[in-house]
Amino acid sequence: MDAFGSLDITAPGWRPRAACRTARGIVGRIAASALLVVVVGGCGLSSGSPAPATDLQKQADLYAIDQIEVKWHKASSTKDVDLMMTLWADDATFTTATTTYTGKAAIHDFFATQAAPFKPENNWVSDTPAYKLRATVDGDKGTLYFECDYVDVTTKKVMVVVSADQQVARVNGVWVIKAAISATPDLGAY
Repeated sequence: MDAFGSLDITAPGWRPRAACRTARGIVGRIAASALLVVVVGGCGLSSGSPAPATDLQKQADLYAIDQIEVKWHKASSTKDVDLMMTLWADDATFTTATTTYTGKAAIHDFFATQAAPFKPENNWVSDTPAYKLRATVDGDKGTLYFECDYVDVTTKKVMVVVSADQQVARVNGVWVIKAAISATPDLGAY
């Protein structure tokens, strides 16, 4: 027994280095065999099943599309019109109840001068019910729907609820809004 109360049960002639080498060899052979099974098994995928890389790309695209909603709410909560404009394609359209804004300059003007969440007198934070968010992707195009609950920081009251129904696209490797329609959502639908 040693000073820590452990028994020394090492067999005579036992060599740790040799044992490690043998264990590494066994683990290496198992890993190589597993890789071979995955590679050979992957060759038999039917055309009806998406390749793992395709599924991974779809998940990455859906995540990138979801980030549009995240940045939208950050921009509106912090009154950051420049951040909001990073979400829009140069030739985007944005339709509100009465007007369609065409092009980034017109959309910028709307957020800078008319959008209630961006007005200095409104101390609002923007939130979205996550269960209402919907996104799709098909190649370089997709859709995104979410709702915005604008809450007054002082009173804690919901001031405005709007929806954003959007067509999105990958432009120069970045997902952006190509067309959006903003409206009052049907709150009874959920």
